[in-house]
Amino acid sequence: MSESGTSAAPTQVEKRLRAALAARAHSVRPADLRPLRPPTAAGPPRRVVLRRVAVGLLALAAVAALAFFTVRGETPHPAEPARSPSPTKHTPSPVPSPVRPTPEPTAGGPAG
Repeated sequence: MSESGTSAAPTQVEKRLRAALAARAHSVRPADLRPLRPPTAAGPPRRVVLRRVAVGLLALAAVAALAFFTVRGETPHPAEPARSPSPTKHTPSPVPSPVRPTPEPTAGGPAG
């Protein structure tokens, strides 16, 4: 059984690939490696902080809008009933119509 998990013998391609990887691994020297740096206590990246602040502000704006439209949607107080118009202080006096003299009956009366 080969290392790949099959029962067949390794193929020519697998042999060449393993030989190339082994040669590359043996070519690495300690001078090629960089020293390991200890972990730092740095906070999260700036992008993560900005995203969290933006999400928080959007959530706050959504809550404020919801509260505004909820309060605004309340039924207003009923309107006051209409008042009857008050009489004006100066009411015009009726103007007398011109009086026409009525014709007086004649002494003989109507002929009839």
